[in-house]
Amino acid sequence: MKYYIADCHFFHKNLNERMDKRGFKDIDEMNQTMIEKWNAKVRKNDEVYILGDLSIGRAPETEEIVKRLNGRKFLIIGNHDKFLRDKKFNRNLFIEITPYKEMHDDRRKIILCHYPVFCYNGQYRRFEDGSPVAYMMYGHVHNTLDQELVDKFIEQTRVTQKDNFGEIINIPCNMINCFCMYSDYTPLSLDEWIELNEKRMQEKKDAV
Repeated sequence: MKYYIADCHFFHKNLNERMDKRGFKDIDEMNQTMIEKWNAKVRKNDEVYILGDLSIGRAPETEEIVKRLNGRKFLIIGNHDKFLRDKKFNRNLFIEITPYKEMHDDRRKIILCHYPVFCYNGQYRRFEDGSPVAYMMYGHVHNTLDQELVDKFIEQTRVTQKDNFGEIINIPCNMINCFCMYSDYTPLSLDEWIELNEKRMQEKKDAV
């Protein structure tokens, strides 16, 4: 099974108290809770794609966190993953470390990047049944004004029509913020993220 998650920010005290306001009493409680939720979902041979900002901790303490997390871990580098600068950090804890990746998950094309990519590879492609071929999975923006702007872009793009070799179609736009707070700090499968993302988008529309 393949799972995805972004912006765990292990050891990030100020983020817990200020930006995200996660509500944990301290970073020890935050770290332990995220480890428990991760391991309750992920098994040893599952693949987990971390879409950046895993930890702001130093290399040794981040290593200990990664060792405690189940699964075969792939890191898409985020702007806060500074532990990677330490030459002593054991990069072999990850199957792969890269700033960008394209892959397939159950026939669907997945674009992985820490930052949202608005014009992603395969955006216009559809299967014969009309369902989208490609999904752009990202992090970085958390649940902020930036994400509100991304949501507006998605809504506007989805109602925009395009001449696709003589066929007029609405443009698919399947950008999914895999922010860990959206999933209660639990890595989710692509189908679970699709369902959660559409529910979040619909709730925003209903609230207007």
